[in-house]
Amino acid sequence: MSNEYNLKYGLNPYQTPAKVYSKKGNLPFTILNGNPGYINFLDALNAWQLVKELRSVLKMPAAASFKHVSPAGAAVAVPLTKELIKAYHVEGFELTPLATAYARARGADRISSFGDFIALSDKVDVETAKLIGKEVSDGIIAPGFCEEALSILKNKKKGNYIIIQIDPDYEPEETEIREVFGIMFEQKHNFSIANYDMLNNIVTQNKELTENAKRDLIISMITLKYTQSNSVCFTYDGQVIGCGAGQQSRIHCTRLAGMKADLWFLRQHPEVLDFRFNSKVTKTEMDNTIDQFLRDDVTEEEIKNWSNVFAKIPEKLTLKERNDWIRKFDGVCLGSDAFFPFRDNIDRAQKSGVKYVVQPGGSVRDDIVRDACNEYKIVMAFSNLRLFHH
Repeated sequence: MSNEYNLKYGLNPYQTPAKVYSKKGNLPFTILNGNPGYINFLDALNAWQLVKELRSVLKMPAAASFKHVSPAGAAVAVPLTKELIKAYHVEGFELTPLATAYARARGADRISSFGDFIALSDKVDVETAKLIGKEVSDGIIAPGFCEEALSILKNKKKGNYIIIQIDPDYEPEETEIREVFGIMFEQKHNFSIANYDMLNNIVTQNKELTENAKRDLIISMITLKYTQSNSVCFTYDGQVIGCGAGQQSRIHCTRLAGMKADLWFLRQHPEVLDFRFNSKVTKTEMDNTIDQFLRDDVTEEEIKNWSNVFAKIPEKLTLKERNDWIRKFDGVCLGSDAFFPFRDNIDRAQKSGVKYVVQPGGSVRDDIVRDACNEYKIVMAFSNLRLFHH
Protein backbone atom coordinates (compact mmCIF):
# COMPACT_ATOMS: atom_id res chain seq x y z
CA MET A 1 0.00 0.00 0.00
CA SER A 2 1.08 3.61 -0.63
CA ASN A 3 -0.46 7.05 -0.08
CA GLU A 4 -0.68 7.98 -3.80
CA TYR A 5 -1.62 6.44 -7.13
CA ASN A 6 -1.16 8.24 -10.45
CA LEU A 7 -4.00 7.87 -12.96
CA LYS A 8 -3.79 7.78 -16.74
CA TYR A 9 -6.25 10.70 -16.81
CA GLY A 10 -9.27 12.09 -14.97
CA LEU A 11 -12.92 11.91 -16.01
CA ASN A 12 -11.92 12.58 -19.63
CA PRO A 13 -8.67 11.87 -21.55
CA TYR A 14 -7.73 15.57 -21.69
CA GLN A 15 -7.98 15.99 -17.89
CA THR A 16 -4.36 15.40 -16.92
CA PRO A 17 -2.54 15.05 -14.65
CA ALA A 18 -4.76 13.00 -12.33
CA LYS A 19 -4.21 10.95 -9.20
CA VAL A 20 -5.82 9.55 -6.07
CA TYR A 21 -4.07 10.04 -2.76
CA SER A 22 -4.48 10.01 1.00
CA LYS A 23 -3.56 13.00 3.14
CA LYS A 24 -3.21 10.79 6.21
CA GLY A 25 -1.47 7.44 5.90
CA ASN A 26 -1.58 4.90 3.11
CA LEU A 27 -4.48 4.28 0.74
CA PRO A 28 -6.70 1.46 2.08
CA PHE A 29 -6.42 -0.74 -0.98
CA THR A 30 -3.95 -2.70 -3.08
CA ILE A 31 -4.15 -2.92 -6.87
CA LEU A 32 -3.57 -6.58 -7.72
CA ASN A 33 -4.03 -6.24 -11.48
CA GLY A 34 -4.79 -3.69 -14.18
CA ASN A 35 -4.65 0.10 -14.20
CA PRO A 36 -7.71 1.71 -12.59
CA GLY A 37 -8.93 5.08 -13.82
CA TYR A 38 -10.67 7.98 -12.13
CA ILE A 39 -14.20 6.68 -12.80
CA ASN A 40 -13.16 3.14 -11.88
CA PHE A 41 -12.17 4.35 -8.42
CA LEU A 42 -15.39 6.33 -7.97
CA ASP A 43 -17.40 3.23 -8.86
CA ALA A 44 -15.23 0.92 -6.77
CA LEU A 45 -15.29 2.97 -3.58
CA ASN A 46 -19.02 3.69 -3.71
CA ALA A 47 -19.85 0.08 -4.57
CA TRP A 48 -17.66 -1.25 -1.77
CA GLN A 49 -19.44 0.89 0.82
CA LEU A 50 -22.79 -0.40 -0.44
CA VAL A 51 -21.93 -4.10 -0.16
CA LYS A 52 -20.15 -3.62 3.15
CA GLU A 53 -23.31 -2.09 4.63
CA LEU A 54 -25.58 -4.77 3.16
CA ARG A 55 -23.32 -7.43 4.68
CA SER A 56 -23.27 -5.66 8.03
CA VAL A 57 -27.03 -5.15 8.35
CA LEU A 58 -28.44 -8.26 6.64
CA LYS A 59 -25.64 -10.71 7.60
CA MET A 60 -25.54 -12.18 4.08
CA PRO A 61 -22.96 -12.06 1.27
CA ALA A 62 -23.67 -9.06 -0.95
CA ALA A 63 -22.76 -7.83 -4.42
CA ALA A 64 -23.16 -4.68 -6.47
CA SER A 65 -22.78 -3.82 -10.15
CA PHE A 66 -21.88 -0.16 -10.71
CA LYS A 67 -21.89 2.08 -13.79
CA HIS A 68 -21.07 5.80 -13.72
CA VAL A 69 -21.22 6.05 -9.93
CA SER A 70 -24.67 4.51 -9.51
CA PRO A 71 -25.68 0.88 -8.98
CA ALA A 72 -27.17 -0.97 -11.94
CA GLY A 73 -27.86 -3.76 -9.46
CA ALA A 74 -27.30 -4.81 -5.87
CA ALA A 75 -28.27 -7.99 -4.07
CA VAL A 76 -27.76 -10.42 -1.21
CA ALA A 77 -27.47 -14.20 -1.37
CA VAL A 78 -31.11 -15.27 -1.66
CA PRO A 79 -31.31 -18.55 -3.65
CA LEU A 80 -32.29 -18.18 -7.30
CA THR A 81 -35.44 -19.58 -8.84
CA LYS A 82 -35.08 -21.82 -11.89
CA GLU A 83 -36.50 -18.97 -14.00
CA LEU A 84 -33.84 -16.55 -12.80
CA ILE A 85 -31.09 -19.10 -13.29
CA LYS A 86 -32.07 -19.21 -16.95
CA ALA A 87 -32.73 -15.47 -17.33
CA TYR A 88 -29.33 -14.69 -15.76
CA HIS A 89 -27.44 -17.17 -18.00
CA VAL A 90 -26.05 -19.12 -15.01
CA GLU A 91 -27.29 -22.59 -15.90
CA GLY A 92 -24.65 -25.23 -15.20
CA PHE A 93 -22.71 -23.11 -12.70
CA GLU A 94 -22.25 -23.96 -9.04
CA LEU A 95 -23.90 -21.12 -7.15
CA THR A 96 -22.22 -20.47 -3.82
CA PRO A 97 -23.81 -17.77 -1.64
CA LEU A 98 -21.41 -15.13 -3.00
CA ALA A 99 -21.93 -16.29 -6.59
CA THR A 100 -25.68 -16.12 -6.03
CA ALA A 101 -25.45 -12.53 -4.77
CA TYR A 102 -23.32 -11.60 -7.77
CA ALA A 103 -25.68 -13.28 -10.27
CA ARG A 104 -28.58 -11.32 -8.80
CA ALA A 105 -26.72 -8.00 -8.83
CA ARG A 106 -25.61 -8.52 -12.42
CA GLY A 107 -29.04 -9.77 -13.46
CA ALA A 108 -30.99 -6.76 -12.18
CA ASP A 109 -30.33 -4.75 -15.34
CA ARG A 110 -28.00 -6.65 -17.61
CA ILE A 111 -28.03 -3.94 -20.28
CA SER A 112 -26.80 -1.29 -17.84
CA SER A 113 -24.30 -3.68 -16.23
CA PHE A 114 -22.39 -4.15 -19.51
CA GLY A 115 -18.84 -2.99 -18.72
CA ASP A 116 -19.56 -2.54 -15.02
CA PHE A 117 -17.40 -2.35 -11.92
CA ILE A 118 -18.19 -5.11 -9.41
CA ALA A 119 -18.07 -5.01 -5.62
CA LEU A 120 -18.27 -8.13 -3.46
CA SER A 121 -18.59 -8.18 0.32
CA ASP A 122 -16.65 -11.42 0.90
CA LYS A 123 -13.46 -13.11 -0.22
CA VAL A 124 -13.94 -14.08 -3.87
CA ASP A 125 -14.30 -17.81 -4.44
CA VAL A 126 -13.68 -19.80 -7.62
CA GLU A 127 -17.37 -20.18 -8.49
CA THR A 128 -17.98 -16.42 -8.37
CA ALA A 129 -14.83 -15.75 -10.41
CA LYS A 130 -16.08 -18.17 -13.08
CA LEU A 131 -19.36 -16.25 -13.36
CA ILE A 132 -17.51 -12.94 -13.61
CA GLY A 133 -15.18 -14.47 -16.18
CA LYS A 134 -17.95 -14.81 -18.74
CA GLU A 135 -19.29 -11.24 -18.38
CA VAL A 136 -18.09 -7.96 -19.89
CA SER A 137 -16.77 -6.04 -16.91
CA ASP A 138 -14.07 -3.44 -16.24
CA GLY A 139 -13.02 -4.46 -12.76
CA ILE A 140 -13.73 -5.68 -9.25
CA ILE A 141 -13.18 -4.63 -5.65
CA ALA A 142 -13.35 -7.11 -2.77
CA PRO A 143 -11.70 -7.74 0.61
CA GLY A 144 -9.83 -10.79 -0.68
CA PHE A 145 -9.43 -13.39 -3.42
CA CYS A 146 -8.63 -17.08 -3.24
CA GLU A 147 -5.61 -18.00 -5.37
CA GLU A 148 -7.53 -19.75 -8.16
CA ALA A 149 -10.18 -17.01 -8.34
CA LEU A 150 -7.46 -14.40 -8.69
CA SER A 151 -5.87 -16.39 -11.52
CA ILE A 152 -9.20 -16.61 -13.37
CA LEU A 153 -9.84 -12.87 -13.05
CA LYS A 154 -6.33 -11.90 -14.11
CA ASN A 155 -6.99 -13.57 -17.46
CA LYS A 156 -9.90 -11.24 -18.29
CA LYS A 157 -9.48 -8.40 -20.80
CA LYS A 158 -6.22 -9.85 -22.11
CA GLY A 159 -4.69 -9.58 -18.65
CA ASN A 160 -5.80 -5.99 -18.05
CA TYR A 161 -8.80 -6.65 -15.82
CA ILE A 162 -8.75 -4.30 -12.81
CA ILE A 163 -8.57 -6.10 -9.47
CA ILE A 164 -8.58 -4.07 -6.24
CA GLN A 165 -8.26 -5.55 -2.79
CA ILE A 166 -9.77 -3.28 -0.13
CA ASP A 167 -8.95 -3.27 3.56
CA PRO A 168 -12.30 -4.36 5.08
CA ASP A 169 -11.51 -2.62 8.37
CA TYR A 170 -10.85 0.78 6.84
CA GLU A 171 -13.05 3.64 8.04
CA PRO A 172 -12.91 7.16 6.56
CA GLU A 173 -12.18 10.33 8.49
CA GLU A 174 -15.11 12.07 10.19
CA THR A 175 -14.89 15.02 7.79
CA GLU A 176 -14.76 14.76 4.01
CA ILE A 177 -13.63 17.49 1.62
CA ARG A 178 -14.41 18.06 -2.04
CA GLU A 179 -13.25 20.76 -4.44
CA VAL A 180 -15.53 22.07 -7.19
CA PHE A 181 -14.51 24.92 -9.51
CA GLY A 182 -11.74 25.88 -7.12
CA ILE A 183 -14.16 26.10 -4.18
CA MET A 184 -13.76 23.79 -1.19
CA PHE A 185 -16.74 21.91 0.26
CA GLU A 186 -16.56 20.29 3.66
CA GLN A 187 -19.08 18.08 5.45
CA LYS A 188 -19.38 15.23 7.88
CA HIS A 189 -19.15 11.85 6.16
CA ASN A 190 -22.53 10.11 5.86
CA PHE A 191 -22.18 7.45 8.55
CA SER A 192 -25.95 6.77 8.70
CA ILE A 193 -26.76 3.15 7.90
CA ALA A 194 -30.29 1.95 7.18
CA ASN A 195 -31.59 -0.43 9.83
CA TYR A 196 -34.77 -2.21 10.84
CA ASP A 197 -35.74 0.48 13.36
CA MET A 198 -36.31 2.85 10.42
CA LEU A 199 -39.25 0.67 9.36
CA ASN A 200 -41.15 0.99 12.64
CA ASN A 201 -43.03 4.20 11.85
CA ILE A 202 -45.76 2.72 9.62
CA VAL A 203 -48.22 5.48 8.72
CA THR A 204 -50.73 3.53 6.62
CA GLN A 205 -53.80 1.50 7.59
CA ASN A 206 -52.10 -1.68 6.40
CA LYS A 207 -49.26 -2.38 8.84
CA GLU A 208 -48.45 -5.98 7.87
CA LEU A 209 -44.76 -5.83 7.02
CA THR A 210 -43.28 -9.26 6.24
CA GLU A 211 -39.71 -10.27 7.07
CA ASN A 212 -38.88 -10.51 3.36
CA ALA A 213 -40.30 -7.04 2.82
CA LYS A 214 -38.17 -5.67 5.67
CA ARG A 215 -35.08 -7.21 4.08
CA ASP A 216 -35.91 -5.79 0.66
CA LEU A 217 -36.71 -2.33 2.03
CA ILE A 218 -33.31 -2.31 3.75
CA ILE A 219 -31.70 -3.22 0.41
CA SER A 220 -33.50 -0.33 -1.26
CA MET A 221 -32.36 2.21 1.35
CA ILE A 222 -28.73 1.12 1.37
CA THR A 223 -28.72 1.12 -2.44
CA LEU A 224 -30.21 4.63 -2.53
CA LYS A 225 -27.47 5.91 -0.23
CA TYR A 226 -24.99 5.25 -3.06
CA THR A 227 -27.20 6.20 -6.03
CA GLN A 228 -27.02 9.58 -7.73
CA SER A 229 -30.04 11.63 -6.61
CA ASN A 230 -32.91 12.05 -7.20
CA SER A 231 -33.40 8.30 -6.96
CA VAL A 232 -36.05 5.64 -6.43
CA CYS A 233 -35.28 1.94 -6.05
CA PHE A 234 -37.54 -1.11 -6.57
CA THR A 235 -36.46 -4.30 -4.78
CA TYR A 236 -37.80 -7.84 -4.70
CA ASP A 237 -36.60 -11.29 -3.64
CA GLY A 238 -33.34 -10.02 -2.15
CA GLN A 239 -32.22 -7.74 -4.95
CA VAL A 240 -32.66 -4.49 -6.82
CA ILE A 241 -34.97 -4.96 -9.82
CA GLY A 242 -35.19 -1.35 -10.99
CA CYS A 243 -33.29 1.81 -10.08
CA GLY A 244 -34.22 5.27 -11.30
CA ALA A 245 -31.15 7.43 -10.69
CA GLY A 246 -30.17 11.05 -11.22
CA GLN A 247 -33.51 12.39 -12.41
CA GLN A 248 -34.58 15.97 -11.72
CA SER A 249 -38.20 14.95 -11.06
CA ARG A 250 -39.15 12.21 -8.60
CA ILE A 251 -41.96 10.90 -10.79
CA HIS A 252 -39.42 10.38 -13.56
CA CYS A 253 -37.29 8.39 -11.08
CA THR A 254 -40.31 6.22 -10.29
CA ARG A 255 -41.24 5.76 -13.95
CA LEU A 256 -37.68 4.78 -14.86
CA ALA A 257 -37.35 2.37 -11.93
CA GLY A 258 -40.80 0.93 -12.68
CA MET A 259 -39.97 0.42 -16.35
CA LYS A 260 -36.80 -1.47 -15.40
CA ALA A 261 -38.73 -3.56 -12.87
CA ASP A 262 -41.32 -4.43 -15.54
CA LEU A 263 -38.54 -5.55 -17.88
CA TRP A 264 -37.11 -7.70 -15.08
CA PHE A 265 -40.51 -9.37 -14.66
CA LEU A 266 -40.99 -9.86 -18.39
CA ARG A 267 -37.57 -11.47 -18.86
CA GLN A 268 -38.97 -14.33 -16.77
CA HIS A 269 -42.07 -14.75 -18.94
CA PRO A 270 -42.24 -18.37 -20.19
CA GLU A 271 -42.26 -17.30 -23.83
CA VAL A 272 -39.17 -15.13 -23.32
CA LEU A 273 -37.34 -17.89 -21.46
CA ASP A 274 -38.12 -20.21 -24.37
CA PHE A 275 -36.58 -17.92 -27.01
CA ARG A 276 -34.41 -19.92 -29.40
CA PHE A 277 -31.31 -18.05 -30.53
CA ASN A 278 -28.85 -18.91 -33.27
CA SER A 279 -25.84 -20.82 -31.98
CA LYS A 280 -23.29 -18.03 -32.62
CA VAL A 281 -25.28 -15.35 -30.79
CA THR A 282 -23.47 -14.12 -27.66
CA LYS A 283 -25.07 -13.61 -24.23
CA THR A 284 -24.75 -9.86 -24.70
CA GLU A 285 -26.55 -10.02 -28.05
CA MET A 286 -29.28 -12.10 -26.42
CA ASP A 287 -29.71 -9.52 -23.66
CA ASN A 288 -29.84 -6.63 -26.12
CA THR A 289 -32.37 -8.41 -28.34
CA ILE A 290 -34.61 -9.33 -25.39
CA ASP A 291 -34.47 -5.72 -24.20
CA GLN A 292 -35.55 -4.49 -27.65
CA PHE A 293 -38.21 -7.19 -28.01
CA LEU A 294 -39.81 -6.16 -24.70
CA ARG A 295 -40.21 -2.51 -25.64
CA ASP A 296 -43.81 -1.29 -25.53
CA ASP A 297 -43.55 0.08 -29.05
CA VAL A 298 -41.70 -2.78 -30.77
CA THR A 299 -43.27 -3.66 -34.12
CA GLU A 300 -43.85 -7.01 -35.81
CA GLU A 301 -41.60 -5.83 -38.65
CA GLU A 302 -38.71 -5.17 -36.25
CA ILE A 303 -39.08 -8.64 -34.76
CA LYS A 304 -38.97 -10.23 -38.21
CA ASN A 305 -35.76 -8.33 -38.97
CA TRP A 306 -33.99 -10.21 -36.16
CA SER A 307 -33.94 -13.45 -38.14
CA ASN A 308 -30.12 -13.41 -37.91
CA VAL A 309 -30.43 -13.56 -34.10
CA PHE A 310 -33.41 -15.86 -33.55
CA ALA A 311 -33.42 -19.49 -34.63
CA LYS A 312 -37.19 -19.19 -34.50
CA ILE A 313 -38.93 -15.80 -34.72
CA PRO A 314 -41.12 -15.32 -31.58
CA GLU A 315 -44.50 -13.67 -31.53
CA LYS A 316 -44.88 -10.25 -29.94
CA LEU A 317 -46.41 -10.25 -26.45
CA THR A 318 -49.76 -8.48 -26.43
CA LEU A 319 -50.42 -5.66 -23.97
CA LYS A 320 -52.79 -7.93 -22.08
CA GLU A 321 -50.19 -10.71 -21.88
CA ARG A 322 -47.61 -8.25 -20.59
CA ASN A 323 -49.89 -6.75 -17.96
CA ASP A 324 -51.26 -10.11 -16.83
CA TRP A 325 -47.73 -11.40 -16.30
CA ILE A 326 -46.52 -8.31 -14.40
CA ARG A 327 -49.52 -8.57 -12.06
CA LYS A 328 -48.26 -11.99 -10.94
CA PHE A 329 -45.40 -10.29 -9.11
CA ASP A 330 -46.82 -9.13 -5.80
CA GLY A 331 -44.97 -7.81 -2.77
CA VAL A 332 -42.48 -5.53 -4.54
CA CYS A 333 -40.71 -2.98 -2.31
CA LEU A 334 -39.91 0.62 -3.12
CA GLY A 335 -37.51 3.04 -1.48
CA SER A 336 -37.15 6.74 -2.16
CA ASP A 337 -34.14 8.86 -1.19
CA ALA A 338 -36.42 11.81 -0.31
CA PHE A 339 -40.12 12.40 0.29
CA PHE A 340 -42.77 11.94 -2.38
CA PRO A 341 -44.22 15.36 -3.25
CA PHE A 342 -47.27 13.96 -5.05
CA ARG A 343 -49.32 10.76 -5.16
CA ASP A 344 -48.44 10.15 -8.82
CA ASN A 345 -45.41 8.16 -7.65
CA ILE A 346 -47.65 5.74 -5.75
CA ASP A 347 -50.08 5.47 -8.66
CA ARG A 348 -47.19 4.46 -10.94
CA ALA A 349 -45.51 2.18 -8.42
CA GLN A 350 -48.56 0.02 -7.76
CA LYS A 351 -48.72 -0.86 -11.47
CA SER A 352 -45.45 -2.74 -10.96
CA GLY A 353 -46.61 -4.73 -7.96
CA VAL A 354 -45.38 -2.41 -5.20
CA LYS A 355 -46.93 -3.32 -1.84
CA TYR A 356 -44.31 -1.87 0.54
CA VAL A 357 -42.81 1.62 0.57
CA VAL A 358 -40.17 3.34 2.67
CA GLN A 359 -39.48 7.04 2.33
CA PRO A 360 -38.29 9.80 4.69
CA GLY A 361 -41.62 11.64 4.90
CA GLY A 362 -41.82 15.37 5.49
CA SER A 363 -43.79 16.59 2.46
CA VAL A 364 -46.68 19.04 2.90
CA ARG A 365 -48.66 16.40 0.98
CA ASP A 366 -47.72 13.42 3.15
CA ASP A 367 -51.41 12.91 3.88
CA ILE A 368 -52.28 12.72 0.17
CA VAL A 369 -49.47 10.22 -0.48
CA ARG A 370 -50.61 8.17 2.53
CA ASP A 371 -54.20 8.20 1.25
CA ALA A 372 -52.99 6.84 -2.09
CA CYS A 373 -51.19 3.99 -0.31
CA ASN A 374 -54.35 3.24 1.66
CA GLU A 375 -56.37 3.03 -1.56
CA TYR A 376 -54.00 0.33 -2.86
CA LYS A 377 -53.55 -1.33 0.58
CA ILE A 378 -49.83 -0.51 0.41
CA VAL A 379 -47.76 -0.50 3.60
CA MET A 380 -45.71 2.69 3.94
CA ALA A 381 -43.10 3.52 6.57
CA PHE A 382 -41.49 6.89 7.21
CA SER A 383 -37.77 6.39 7.86
CA ASN A 384 -37.02 10.04 8.70
CA LEU A 385 -33.73 9.58 6.83
CA ARG A 386 -33.00 11.48 3.62
CA LEU A 387 -30.41 9.75 1.43
CA PHE A 388 -29.24 12.30 -1.13
CA HIS A 389 -26.00 11.38 -2.87
CA HIS A 390 -24.14 13.66 -5.29
